[in-house]
Amino acid sequence: MPEIISIAKIDLPYKTNQNDLKEFARKVFSTSFEDIDRLLESFDNARIENRNLCVPIDYFFSNNTFQERNALYIELSLKYSIEAIETCLNNAGVGKNEITDLIFISTTGISTPSIDALIINEMKLDSNINRTPVWGLGCAGGVAGIAKANIAAKANPKAIVMLVAVELCSLTFIRNDLSKSNFIATGLFSDGISAVLIKGDEASIDNTSESTVSIIDSRSKIYYDSLDVMGWDILDSGFKVVFSKDIPSIVNKNVKDDIIQFLDKYDLQIKDIRNFITHPGGIKVIDAYIDALNICPGLLNNTREILKQYGNMSSTTVLYVLNKFIEDGFNEGYGLMMSLGPGFSNEMALLNFKC
Repeated sequence: MPEIISIAKIDLPYKTNQNDLKEFARKVFSTSFEDIDRLLESFDNARIENRNLCVPIDYFFSNNTFQERNALYIELSLKYSIEAIETCLNNAGVGKNEITDLIFISTTGISTPSIDALIINEMKLDSNINRTPVWGLGCAGGVAGIAKANIAAKANPKAIVMLVAVELCSLTFIRNDLSKSNFIATGLFSDGISAVLIKGDEASIDNTSESTVSIIDSRSKIYYDSLDVMGWDILDSGFKVVFSKDIPSIVNKNVKDDIIQFLDKYDLQIKDIRNFITHPGGIKVIDAYIDALNICPGLLNNTREILKQYGNMSSTTVLYVLNKFIEDGFNEGYGLMMSLGPGFSNEMALLNFKC
């Protein structure tokens, strides 16, 4: 089975306290909502202490154009992708020219040529590298990226796949959008960059670590007639967030059956999962997972901690959760990665952790 051999995440230079962003929201939205004090309680209820930001708060007071914000997205995506890739390679002792496949995941900016092409040019990676830019998966992108890397590594057992996920959610903020959805997003979303290195069974890499994380399988589930649950409305001014309050109820209604069907293929049950690597869409989504799966709340401590210290970084968040398992320790046995995203979809990956 393909193995995850290295992972890296970026702590951005403008990591900001949630209370500072709460005061920012008060200044920006107070003229639009008479009950602003009541609404601002959502910043506290989110159980977030810090947010990972690629720019300082003062940046958001300006009416930056879509073009200006997108240009910054391209610049910073390239910069931090390279930093994450180099850290990931160094941790694994792998040379950049050994990478056979590059998968790039993002939803928070646009670029043609795609960012992966910019990375290849800047780093002078193998000019024959197999590249796969994936756009529009939103919060589901991290798990979907792991799934696509797994497929590539199974198709070519000698493959060394670099997965990069970049989400600069803060740069999608539209200063003159005083809607409720933009207010909620201001209290939740932040920025993240992560790189994950996956090798095929026959890849010539000496893994000196006694612990391994193998990818067994993945499954994607899209729910019909739910296209309006999450995504973007594309406006002249940029990406306007679409974020339904119904997401926790969708989790409660559907996720358990999806997981049971997925695990049944391997004669497994939910109780057999020792590590839950779950995207924290928000504290209500975390609680919905616990209720729907009837699991101990402690099994989602890593998910809760990443939400607390970073906020919701869209596709990259679940990779930060995975990194925390690998850095801080995991339970030997099966792991389940899960994330929900636009479509509306549920992405799952079954892992095997060995000490």
